Amino acid sequence: MLSPPPASLLTNASLFLDFDGTLVDLADRPDEVIADAELRALLARLNLRLGGRMAVISGRSIAQLDAILGPVAQEVALSGSHGCEHRWQGISAQPHRPPTLDQAAERMRPFADRFAGAVLEEKSYGVALHYRLCPEIEKEAVALAWHVARDLELELQEGKMMIELRVPGGDKGVAVRRMMRLAPMKGTTPIFIGDDRTDENGFEAVAELGGAGIFVGKPGETGAQYLLESPAAVRAWLERAAA
Repeated sequence: MLSPPPASLLTNASLFLDFDGTLVDLADRPDEVIADAELRALLARLNLRLGGRMAVISGRSIAQLDAILGPVAQEVALSGSHGCEHRWQGISAQPHRPPTLDQAAERMRPFADRFAGAVLEEKSYGVALHYRLCPEIEKEAVALAWHVARDLELELQEGKMMIELRVPGGDKGVAVRRMMRLAPMKGTTPIFIGDDRTDENGFEAVAELGGAGIFVGKPGETGAQYLLESPAAVRAWLERAAA
């Protein structure tokens, strides 16, 4: 049984935050998610409180995070597309987008178009099929994605009611390790907060570096050490930490 994190956990820490399902509730469609003014202000205070040792690490692209978070996105470290792209301290790193992602979208779109609740999301370095509104197609969706990923040599990433094909090589753990090698995070204790199997690489990385993971929601098997029950609980805990 996982317990809530202590208030002292952010002492001399670097904080890594997933976005969807961690800072905001999951939505039926990815474009319905917003970051309210209170969340934006909280992130700005946390970043100041931690001396710039805070990052948002998301499956969303950096362009999407910029649009959702507004000006605070320019203040914090960002890693998008499951660790494939980064922006921090005025420096951006974005690899070449392979044409196989467009091919994957072309092959998956006819399937998504068959179901009113399915959403095919084309990202900077991935193609995601969301089926939260039609969960009955999960088995078919996963099978199709597996075949397309194999044929096009893409990586398969399963999440909550979604399946994503993405560029190989990056994950949230890679992003954590990259940032922890640099000042001002170097030499601090990494803390990762996430809600999904896509965050397990992040939990693994912080544990290796002497830190801890915080799972959000109802955990199954996880590498996290602590638990918060919802994004609202995460924000309440972070508010106390930012005070």
